[in-house]
Formats: sequence, structure tokens, C-alpha cells
Amino acid sequence: MTELIILVEEAPEGGYAARALGEAIFTQAGDLTELHKNIREAVACHFDEGKGPSMLRLHYVKEEVMEVSKPARPVTPG
Repeated sequence: MTELIILVEEAPEGGYAARALGEAIFTQAGDLTELHKNIREAVACHFDEGKGPSMLRLHYVKEEVMEVSKPARPVTPG
């Protein structure tokens, strides 16, 4: 394995949460610097020495919720 993709999201309670695609790896932290450290540690603990990825690709996901307004009334020719 040369690369592992990690999804990074803002946690609802604050900070960040990260999970690997295709592997049972999850970690969280209060800021990005701490999250990077925690991701490296979690990956190192998950794989036997020399069996893990050589690169981690962090994919930042930002979710936004917005209200859908009511459509305007159609104009009738007349």
C-alpha cells in the first residue's frame, strides 16, 4: 500500500474527526496540528512495521446546511 486516504471533518462538538477509507482507523483532536499527530500515531498502531502506507492523503470535507427558499410565483402573461 502506497497511499491511504483519510477523510477529515469538523466534529459537531468542536475540533476535528478523521477516518481512513477501507481501514478501521479513526481519531479526533481539538486542532489540525494535534489531528495530524494523532493520524500518524493511529496509522502506525494499525499496521505492522513496514506494512503501512508511505503517504497519507487528507481529504477535508466541509458540510454546509442551507435553507431552500420558496420559489417565486410564476408570472402569467396577460
